[in-house]
Amino acid sequence: MIEARGIEKSFGSLKVLKGIDFTAEKSEVVSIMGASGAGKSTLLHILGTLSSPDSGSLAIDGTDVLHLGSRELSAFRNRKIGFVFQFHHLLPEFTSVENVMIPALIAGRSARDAKSAAIRLLGDLGLAERVSHKPSELSGGEQQRVAIARALVNNPAVLYADEPSGNLDSKTKEELHKLFFSLRDMYGQTIVIVTHDPELAAMCDRSLQMKDGLFVM
Repeated sequence: MIEARGIEKSFGSLKVLKGIDFTAEKSEVVSIMGASGAGKSTLLHILGTLSSPDSGSLAIDGTDVLHLGSRELSAFRNRKIGFVFQFHHLLPEFTSVENVMIPALIAGRSARDAKSAAIRLLGDLGLAERVSHKPSELSGGEQQRVAIARALVNNPAVLYADEPSGNLDSKTKEELHKLFFSLRDMYGQTIVIVTHDPELAAMCDRSLQMKDGLFVM
């Protein structure tokens, strides 16, 4: 599902990624751990097509994404990739269902279809009673589940999560960790998670450790 080879990235004179090879199979859940500054988030942004490497290759679901034009890449990202970040980035003026609908509307789906998909996902994530609530009326865990529903509304092939539980209390964090594996079982996504949490990493199918821009044993 994901195949990256020889990924290098520098910011000025600082070489952050030093020739990373990474693969993930369909429906696999992979965690990436490492100290701050190891290059985890930089790699995730490249794997998610949010930034480009200086060199290397990247294929997602059989598509060579580094050779897509900007418009093609945006369309590919919208259809094939979902993102969940530590801070949910929900739009405060919109309800839960409206926030979840946004990527579907961008993809050209009808408002009726987008709303139906959003309501179904929110129900799957235990938020059926919260569809009309705005972010300020939700708990931190509920806000993060809305963000996950938004990431899933276009049924992407790949879900990337960057410290998804880093801002949550321990009980909510545990529930969220279990949720990722329920999602994999329900929807079959490949999930790549950057985390500092050893409990979450231990739950994954594979856990990789980064240090100084490389994977280490």
